[in-house]
Amino acid sequence: MSIKGPLADRFGREHTDLRISVTDRCNVRCRYCMPAEGAEFRPHSEILTYEEIQRFVRVAARLGICHLRITGGEPLVRKDIPRLVEMLAGIPGITEIAMTTNGILLDRFAGPLKAAGLDRLNISVDTLDRDKFQKITRHDELPQVLQGIAAAREAGFENIKLNALAIREFTEDEIAPLALFAREHGLNLRFIEFMPIDGDRRWTSDRVLPGVEILEILQREVGPLIFQQRGGSRSPAAEYRFRDGGGSIGVIHSVTKPFCEDCDRLRLTADGRVRNCLFCDDHWDARALLRSGGSQRQLAQLIQLAVSAKSKTHGSRGGVLTQPDRAMHQIGG
Repeated sequence: MSIKGPLADRFGREHTDLRISVTDRCNVRCRYCMPAEGAEFRPHSEILTYEEIQRFVRVAARLGICHLRITGGEPLVRKDIPRLVEMLAGIPGITEIAMTTNGILLDRFAGPLKAAGLDRLNISVDTLDRDKFQKITRHDELPQVLQGIAAAREAGFENIKLNALAIREFTEDEIAPLALFAREHGLNLRFIEFMPIDGDRRWTSDRVLPGVEILEILQREVGPLIFQQRGGSRSPAAEYRFRDGGGSIGVIHSVTKPFCEDCDRLRLTADGRVRNCLFCDDHWDARALLRSGGSQRQLAQLIQLAVSAKSKTHGSRGGVLTQPDRAMHQIGG
């Protein structure tokens, strides 16, 4: 096999997006991601080094990967994370690097990340109510998140997205306040339907707050919305703007209207497994190849095999959305 793109699966989907988890550890314990106690973390020796990640991305870029997203766990708890951003930004073919973070440490990292070459930030915040924030994350860190958002804007990040999970009997009262906050501060807001990847494994379909209900609440409590477009293959969100021009909203119908047909994503877990779908238990061991002296051609073959094995819909379950073998913090967002 040649080390040359495009990196397409058997259904014609070209893959240009790689999600890189740099750690399975986090500084909060969100109920939909990790258990309060007993979470198992990989020892440091099993986590890919920055040099190993860089080598993997060099090969992936030659196959057509051009957009990177750094995730976790919480990526900012990984030591010297701006150095990795700088290492990846210098790889030929990489045109954009984004990061998903909970924002708690962002006040100290926003400037160094921007200087290192990070292009975009997604900040996870499900509520602006301090008590609710503590309930869902099991930590009282909302002020730090808000400071992180302010620091990101001050550092010069222009395309900041807030990610809010949509959970029935929790999110309804948070939708309008989050939308108004985003409008006030010039931020993009996206609501994501609750998926079965929670650390406590208590997900049930009746806890999903569908995107259509989110839109109804927004139009009733904030203002009329106008559909703009599907975000395209790089974005799974359906995009809307407020009729008065005051900002935009994205809704990711990850459960009620999955975006599998446009999926262009691969995932590299912190311990070096390539996964072709968030809900697929199959994986390809890149770490073993990287550490055994495997060649670039062998690494390219592994990546191509992972893409060629990708199913048409969610994982290997024929489109049935069920809990994968790992929780979200172990896979990467």
